[in-house]
Amino acid sequence: MFAVPQRGDGRRVCSRKNCSAPALWQVLWNNPRLHTPERRKAWGACADHRTWFEEYLGERGLWKETLPLAADQPMETR
Repeated sequence: MFAVPQRGDGRRVCSRKNCSAPALWQVLWNNPRLHTPERRKAWGACADHRTWFEEYLGERGLWKETLPLAADQPMETR
């Protein structure tokens, strides 16, 4: 449901199910039950779904930060 899909040309699209809009943001999160504190997972978000991802993760205590996603930079997963 939340993988960071890519178009055939390599551009990343929003991770929200059934959304094909370009990902403009990377929403960074961490599940402390599964990940070490410094680890960050990332979901790509379009302008319409950025808030949805932040609220979804925030309600679960998983959201860490949201950063702009430039086309020439990798996602901030670590």
